[in-house]
Amino acid sequence: MSSEQVATPEVAEAQPPQPRSRRGLSSRWFLLIGGVIVFNIIALIFVPPFPKGGTPGDACAFPVCFINGTLEFPAPHVVWAPDGSTPPSAHDLIVFYPSISSTILTMWIVMAIVLVGAILMTRGRRLIPGGAQNVFEWFYEFLSDFGVGIAGPTARPYIPLFAAFFILILFCNWSGLVPPVGRIEELRAPTSDVNITIGLALVSFTYFEFQGFRRLGVGGYLGKFFPVYEFKQGVGAGLIAMFVGLVELMLEFVKPVTLSMRLFGNIYGGEVALGVITALTIAFIPVGLLGLEVMLNAIQALIFSILTLMFIVLAIESHGHEEGHAAEEALDALHGTEPAALQPAN
Repeated sequence: MSSEQVATPEVAEAQPPQPRSRRGLSSRWFLLIGGVIVFNIIALIFVPPFPKGGTPGDACAFPVCFINGTLEFPAPHVVWAPDGSTPPSAHDLIVFYPSISSTILTMWIVMAIVLVGAILMTRGRRLIPGGAQNVFEWFYEFLSDFGVGIAGPTARPYIPLFAAFFILILFCNWSGLVPPVGRIEELRAPTSDVNITIGLALVSFTYFEFQGFRRLGVGGYLGKFFPVYEFKQGVGAGLIAMFVGLVELMLEFVKPVTLSMRLFGNIYGGEVALGVITALTIAFIPVGLLGLEVMLNAIQALIFSILTLMFIVLAIESHGHEEGHAAEEALDALHGTEPAALQPAN
């Protein structure tokens, strides 16, 4: 046995004991939670809630006044509007009123922060990244691999749009969790306004419809919804194909509705829940709910962006039956024979 394999008692005693791994929350987390609790208590003492539409110092009964004082109506506050125009009611959900609302103003601020941050992180790019550039490239590659893994290689050219939607919506969602957003009338989380989410959904809808027409052509794309070529297989096959196509056409117009309402409902509902719990408990529970909202807001941003990516892939995908061979290929597959020719997807 060599001398390197035998440890002398002196060497064994000289070796320091290995530190045991520590699990659980570190002291920094406890200090952060404690700081938030103390801040809420101080805010309750020096800035007590007051009735909606009232002034600071007015009597506010617990718990109804506490809750109503923290909630916002679905309609955003109007920061600027043309002179002489009549603002919409605070209870209106969807409005068409040319103005600058609190959600639009906050979205502009978020967009500026995201753009400036991206420029600073990628300024002076080097072949071997370091620091902020390394973080930015890692994050983009992560989103790219995730999007391609979900939607397939066809989605690779549209990863920049997918990443842009995700980053913008993520920071718009998170902005509502950072004071003073939501604490003053001029600032509010953009995605808690259904008018903003409808605008985002219409941008997504316009883009994937445009890509469908661009990749398949007008006839090829409309042929997915009006498959008149199936009448070559008979009147019954043609009628069934037309019915299925009309159902798909109606579902196309449902897509922007589901995109906008899902995002709005989750973000606005989360803000209402956080406001109610904060008003009723003041201290510890809002900290845990705030952490939950951070995670759920990220999930909602991911759902919107990945659905947009999937809708693009579905829009540019050809059905492969434009020549009216759907019935023939089905019969060939039933009898176990290969079709004579397959139409390649565009």
